[in-house]
Order: sequence, then C-alpha cells, then structure tokens
Amino acid sequence: MALAQKNNTKQDRKIDCDCDLVIVGGGITGVTLAAALKDSGLRIAIVEANPKEVTAARKRAYALSILSSRILDGVGVWDKILPQIGKYRRVRLSDADYSQVIKFQTKDLQEDYLGYVAQHQTVLESLHEFVDRCENVTWLCPAKAIAIDYQNSGAEVTVEIGQEIRQIKAKLVVGADGPKSPIREAAGITTRGWKYWQSCVTFTIKHNAETNDTAFERFWPTGPMGILPLPGNRCQIVWTAPHQRAKEIQELDEQEFIAKLEYHTGGLLGKIELDSDRLVFPVKLMQSDRYTKSRLALVGDAAHCCHPLGGQGLNLGIRDAAALAQVLSRAKERGEDIGDLKVLKRYENWRKLENLAILALTDSLNRMFSNNFLPLVLLRRLGLWVANYLPPLKIFALKVMTGLKGRRPELSIKS
Repeated sequence: MALAQKNNTKQDRKIDCDCDLVIVGGGITGVTLAAALKDSGLRIAIVEANPKEVTAARKRAYALSILSSRILDGVGVWDKILPQIGKYRRVRLSDADYSQVIKFQTKDLQEDYLGYVAQHQTVLESLHEFVDRCENVTWLCPAKAIAIDYQNSGAEVTVEIGQEIRQIKAKLVVGADGPKSPIREAAGITTRGWKYWQSCVTFTIKHNAETNDTAFERFWPTGPMGILPLPGNRCQIVWTAPHQRAKEIQELDEQEFIAKLEYHTGGLLGKIELDSDRLVFPVKLMQSDRYTKSRLALVGDAAHCCHPLGGQGLNLGIRDAAALAQVLSRAKERGEDIGDLKVLKRYENWRKLENLAILALTDSLNRMFSNNFLPLVLLRRLGLWVANYLPPLKIFALKVMTGLKGRRPELSIKS
C-alpha cells in the first residue's frame, strides 16, 4: 500500500501529541536515533513493518568507522558490541597488480584500531536491547505507517497494526525507512543521482592467514573489492563488477570462484574457504534535494545512498542520527518546537553538505579506478605514489574515511 499524505495547513487544528516524534523504520539508523535521545525527555514511537527478530536477521556486515564507534559508545551500546566484532589495525589500498600500495596504520592516528567490522544482527540486537530499557521509547512492531497528515502544529500518522488502525499524533515524523522511502516519496521530496553500471557480490570467507587485522581496498578495472576482517579468521568481501559480470561471479562453480578470488586477493589471505551464500545487489548514488520539511526529517538511506567503496553508507546514517538527536535535544532544552522547520534546518545544514562530500568522493574514486583508460591509470598510480610520500595527505585521507574530519556530534566526544 502506498503511503498517503494529507496537507491541511490552511485549515489547521490543534493537535494534542501522543508522543513527540515518530520514527518510521526500525533499522540501525532509526534505532540509533531513538537510543541517542534516551535522556532528551522526548517521547518516541518507532514504527517498524517487520518483527524485530526479522529486521535483525539481515545477512550483512558493515565497516564501522572510528567516529561511529564513538557515537555508539556515547549512546551506551558499544561495550556490548565490541567483543563480538572484527577489528583492524591496518588498511591496504592498492590498484590491481600495481606494486605501489598505500598502507595505513594505527600510529597514523594514534588510535587502537582504524575501524571495525560488525554483522548487522550484532549491532541491531544490541540497540534493540538498549532501547527496550528506555522508558521514553514505544515500539509499534510489526506495524505500517499508511498515511500522514502534516499540520502546522503537528503530524498525525495513521498506523496499521494487524487488523487495527491507530492514529499517532506527534510533533515530528522521522523517515528512516530506507532508500525507497515511502515517507520521502509521499512528502514529495525529490532526489538526484544515478544507478551505477555495477553490482556488488557480497559473501563471507574463512582463511588461514596468520593475522586477521587488516582491511583491504583493492581496485580493479571492473570495480573495487573491499575485504573486511570478521572474528574467527573470517572476512566479509564486497566484490564490485559490471552487472552481468557480477551475476556470473555469483553463479561460478565454487572451485572456480575460489580460484578467481585467490587471484583477486593476491594470495594475502592464504587458503580460502567460502563461508556463506553469494548475494548480489545493484549500486546507486542518491542525494535528496532536501532532508527536512515542516514536521519531517529524513535520515540514513532515506536521505542519501553512496557507492559501497570505503564502507561509508551506514556510517553516514549513524552520523545523521547523532546529529539529529543533538539538534532535537537542544531544541527541547530551549523550549522550541522540534518539528519547526527552523529547528530542522539546523540538522539539514549540518549533514547535507558533509554527506554530499562523501558521495562525491566515493563516486570519483570509483570512476577513477574502474577503467583501463591509460591517462587515468597513469594519473591514479601517480596519486598512490604521491600519497605514500606525503604523510599529511595520507593522514588527511584517513581522517576523512574514519569520520574524524568534519563536525562531530557531541555524543561522540568524551568529556
């Protein structure tokens, strides 16, 4: 059922709110937002279409940046997540078989780790457990938002829960409902972007390399390959290739698949064994023309999507959640209306440009490296050489990719 929207601002009526905000979408970004607002005094309802155990069971793993780890620590869930996830102290960035490799190490940032790799279920179940203890958060799950009536003084969300229809009154609606966001589409917010010529093949492997604390980003003319360490000498691999080639990779006989994988990983992982099914998903870039309207804010994939190169997608969503939580908390403290567009613009002005910069960076790198055009090959290999011999440039790039450049949410800064 398509989400309906009503706008009756000319004949507005006073709404007595059942809660302060309704978050539509119970994935990692939406639940992070609710958790980050635990001490805000705001009353929150989360509307999620699937049972929580179904939402948490998604077979994916993500790179978590240093900044994301600090945000989750500030929320109060990191101690639960950390023992269950992969950690890496080094990053190797290379261009196919070219000998020049950029090597990032923990000493470059004076950090214990350069990043983390967490399975979806680990992160979301930890957030669920935390939010279930928050007295200001109510779950409506499984439930569907089927209509929204935006008013000057609030919004009324029509929610279908089984055979029951409920009206939820709130000051603000947050769309955290993914890249095809019905909330965004019903609000008439347009997007810009494109579908790439590539798809990603994702899967996990086991290997017998002596260490498992290095993340690899290896560029090939067909597309980048990301290799991220998981606990137990396992790795999550995201292998990008043109659509038809990706489908062929997925369907290869396992022995032939392993042989090609060993070549593409340069033998750095030793003996490899496939540990999961091979899943394929297309890649796209998308940026919403606006993140906010009166009574509405978009976060995460509902607002933007980027190429998986560098593992930035989920990290941008976690930063969105922390930034919006900070803006709403400050507005609450000042007695402001959290659904007022002037308040919400503070969030949009903070996050939209920073997200656009990452979208542009990942897009440019993918286009620069995913080809055999000789002038670009020479240019990018010169760039790798220069980066290795200019430490400030190398460290700047590392800070960008770990989230340590740009404005940081207060939640991520320990007093």
